[in-house]
Amino acid sequence: MCRITWLALALAATSLPIASAAETTDQKPLQNPLLAGAATANITPWLGDGLVGNFGTPPPAKYVHDELHVRCFVLDDGETRIALVVIDNIGINREVLDEAKRQVTEATGLPADRMLMSCTHTHSSVSTRGKNSDQPEQEFTEYQQFVAHRIADGVQNAIYNLQPARVAWGTVDLPGQVFCRRWLLQPGSAVYNPFGELEQVKMNPGRRPDLLEPASPVDPQIAFLAIETLDGRPLGLLANYSLHYVGGVGPNDISADYFAVFCDRIQELLTADRLDPPFVAAMSNGTSGNVNNNDYSKPYVRHKPYEKIRLVADQCAQAVRGEYGKLVWHDRVPLDMRQQELELGARKPTAAQLEHAKKVLADPDPDRKDEFPHERNYAQRAVRMQESPDKVSIILQAVRIGELGISAIPFEVFTETGLELKASNPFQPSFTMELANGSNGYLPTPEQHRLGGYETWLGTNRVEVQATVKIVDVLQKMFAELAETP
Repeated sequence: MCRITWLALALAATSLPIASAAETTDQKPLQNPLLAGAATANITPWLGDGLVGNFGTPPPAKYVHDELHVRCFVLDDGETRIALVVIDNIGINREVLDEAKRQVTEATGLPADRMLMSCTHTHSSVSTRGKNSDQPEQEFTEYQQFVAHRIADGVQNAIYNLQPARVAWGTVDLPGQVFCRRWLLQPGSAVYNPFGELEQVKMNPGRRPDLLEPASPVDPQIAFLAIETLDGRPLGLLANYSLHYVGGVGPNDISADYFAVFCDRIQELLTADRLDPPFVAAMSNGTSGNVNNNDYSKPYVRHKPYEKIRLVADQCAQAVRGEYGKLVWHDRVPLDMRQQELELGARKPTAAQLEHAKKVLADPDPDRKDEFPHERNYAQRAVRMQESPDKVSIILQAVRIGELGISAIPFEVFTETGLELKASNPFQPSFTMELANGSNGYLPTPEQHRLGGYETWLGTNRVEVQATVKIVDVLQKMFAELAETP
């Protein structure tokens, strides 16, 4: 059948229920062949805007080291169509992603609740978060408008590229590149948060002598979804690794970090260059809110700019390529997706924190030295959060692709939460894409909240302490529904 006919078949697909795994294997085989399409769209910002990812005034972008992209995958089993999108950005407000979905729906009919859009969290991008992350955006910046439009273009191009395909999924462990960045300190160590409150944990502590042990486990697993044509030509690969980012870029460089270098390297290893349509790879961010690439138990090793990025990306790509030949391919798999809105309480300053913040901000001296870490910055955040809405509404998603399960959460999620979701998921393997469908700050567990540390600070974390408990409960229920739905 010619490509145009297959495209017509794909465009006619609806969102009716699909067959269960039992029916597809033992009782009634799936009748429709799987269709898949992949595409990218360039979202590189113009030079001169501020690069986000660190404290202080964002430095201006002066050089594009490597372009930023949207990487899109669309799958269609003849009854259900879904889109998975990975965006080279530190984090995007829900309103911007909602606008991108609206444009896709208007152009193609694909419902918004069949689209998962996540960010990589590169720290070398221009902000799309707006002026106040705690307040819904009324007007978009020029770059926000541009990114929303290009995301929609990427999904539309992936739909245009739909063709008969087969998929496979796999996992491989790479433990040597993920380390907990939160360290418990020895009793008696004095570390404080911006409000002068004593803490037990230090983020990125360096090689200080009072380190006790990492405060959390890590997840060394790379999980991935591979897509090929029926004759074995690579179409796409969506990977997931719980590594915050690598960094080590030039001080004024725009860069997609190791996420993009992985894409280039796996394309090379799969000999998938210069294909038509082009092969598309993406590395999505897993549950890495408390993880980075620095092992504080060992002496510091200095690297040249981009050297460590290339090292990590190559090891990830080599690990995935090593598993690729062992994959079991499927040209018919059931697809399904669930989405649910969850309302969480917005975190508010305590009376003592608010009093402290107002006292700090009342000092008119602009050169006043902070007594505690980032004291003035977080005093401003505390006042802003006190004046912000009391509730935060988020999107949670659960996706089934054959026996693969994908969770989507709009936070920088701690690894403990990701491991809990993996252990309880009825679909195996499974993974979580963080910063998906929004960007709502860090998401520590209640246990980690009690220890303190940067990720738990008011203003870094913006929702109620029990948020992870509620989020995991909703996702587990959605996956149970996916497992039971005929």
